[in-house]
Formats: sequence, C-alpha cells, structure tokens
Amino acid sequence: MNTPGLLKGAGAVVALAIVSACGGGSTVAPSAVTPNANYVGRTLFVHGMPVTAARLNPLPRYAELVPDASTITSYEFIFNYYGSYASIFDYPKSTAMIGQINGLGGQGCTNVLHGYGKKIFWNAQRTNDLIVEYKVPDTLIGSLYLDYTYTSSCAMNTSGDLAVGVLLGNSFGPGGQVVIFKNAQGSGKVYNTPLYKEYFDGYDPSGNLFADGEDASGNFELVELPFGHTKFVRITTSNSPQFPGSVQWDGTFLTVFDQITSETYRYTVSGTTAMLKKTVQYTGSSDCAQTWIVKGLIYCADAGNNDGEVYKYPAGGAPIATFTGSFDEPLGVTAAKS
Repeated sequence: MNTPGLLKGAGAVVALAIVSACGGGSTVAPSAVTPNANYVGRTLFVHGMPVTAARLNPLPRYAELVPDASTITSYEFIFNYYGSYASIFDYPKSTAMIGQINGLGGQGCTNVLHGYGKKIFWNAQRTNDLIVEYKVPDTLIGSLYLDYTYTSSCAMNTSGDLAVGVLLGNSFGPGGQVVIFKNAQGSGKVYNTPLYKEYFDGYDPSGNLFADGEDASGNFELVELPFGHTKFVRITTSNSPQFPGSVQWDGTFLTVFDQITSETYRYTVSGTTAMLKKTVQYTGSSDCAQTWIVKGLIYCADAGNNDGEVYKYPAGGAPIATFTGSFDEPLGVTAAKS
C-alpha cells in the first residue's frame, strides 16, 4: 500500500484575479502563506485540521474570470479548503469561473444519486459545525447542526434523507460515524460504523448507504448500512483500493474512486461482497479529492493540481477540459441545475 509523499515546497503566487460573482462583485485575495501541512499516519492535516484529500499542492492559482450570464441553467461547484469559498462554473458553456460563495469548503452533494442536482446542493463545510443548503447558484436556504467538528462527506437518497460522515471525532479521537437527517431536517441520528475514519459516502437506488474510509491501522474499508437496518456491515471488495475516494452510484454500478491510483472502481454488490466489474483510469490528475458523476462526464476537484478537471465517463483517459479561476486547495465538487 502506497503512502502519499510529503508536500513539496512552493514558489511565489504570481497573479490576482477580481471576481464578478453571481451574487455581486468580490475580490479573491491570494494566500501568500504556504499551507501548514503534515501527515498523521495516512491522514493529511492542513492548518491543523484533518482533510479527506490524499495529497495537495499548496499553491493557490489565480486567473482571469468572466461574469455570470442569466441564461445559465447548470452549474458546477469546486469546494476549496474549509471555510474558504466555493468556485462556481457553468461547464460546458465555458471553463472559466463565473463566481464564488464565500465561507464554504470541504465536500458537497446534491439531491440526486448521480447527475446534476435539482435546484439545490449541500456543503459539509466544517464551519461552526454546520451543514449548509444552497439554492443554485448561490442562495443560502438552510443549515443543519452537527455535533462533530471534523466532518467529511455528505450524500442524499431518493427520499431526501441526508447522510453526513465524520472523519475524526472531536479532539481528533476515533471517528467513522455517519449522521442521518431524516428528510434533511432535525437533529440527525448517529450511526456507528466499523470505520475508524469515514471519508466518503453514497446511496444506491435501493436506499442502501455505502461509506469508505480506514480502519485503525490505516487500511481501506468499505461499509454498508442496508436499507431498513440499523447497523453498518463491512463489505469485502474483490480488489484492494489504496486510498478512500468518492462513493457514488453511476446509474449502473456502485463506484469507489481511488485517490492514489486515479481510478474509479465499478462494483456489483451481493451480500457483503463487492465484485469489481470495470475499472476506469484517468491521466493528468494528481489527486481528485472528490469526484462527481453526471451523464457522460465525471468532475474532479484536484487537490494535487490545484484546479478542477472534466473527464469522459466511463471512458476515462485524459481530461477533456480544465477549469480556470481561483482555487485554494480543492477538496470537493458537485453539480446542480437551476
């Protein structure tokens, strides 16, 4: 099992862009300070906070941005470091950033299993222990309180229940819990899992909830909360993923992304066994800290390249587009339509 290498030194930030955001103009200031990043075991800590990326490039990049247009109906959101901002895009109309939402960061999800969400998205942002809901492109419409500081992931089933993962417990204790908010409301119900650290989660069409992460020794694990059950069970995969990545239904298979190998594993699940059926390989990415699958495409929030990339799915291969704009340690991505 490979272990991500330590971060390389950074050069100087060379440009600054002024953003014309969807909700009004704003200025994106570069971070002149190289992130304080280190590993505890296989878990990457940035500025003293655990993140779900396997590795990252500490240099933010800045480029010329373009204004939003009123006719846009589909959006992609790249979530940067916790509490920083989400970068907004309108691919395939363009690859340039069209706006931002300040205060967001971490991972995101929508109200669909795969594809563009319907009018809303959620951000597990780890800011004031809140999970926030937005109407696309940038209108805050709700929030949920979570009694854990180090959240990781979110996923929504077809009934509107929201599952939020916990990377580490408060004070960096054991994590791995999943909190499910019925109808995305209320205080949420805590479910313990066999995981020591939960990284990503996702539902299938039958309402089964899957999550990946690591055990106490840093080994990859996949677990499932079968629909109607109250306990998570371990799922044995027929291959050996090296590092947890996004868990998402793709319309045919349950998928798990491997951040180290830059591959999507497509599984069929029977009982407590996940059988690998197909592997999708990508080139040109460094670390897709989260991916999001839509029809014919997969979006990558690349913490290693410090950008966002678009690939054909399930073809894979080289990126067909790269987002340009403002990025600051991308950790998450999702997509939704207005």
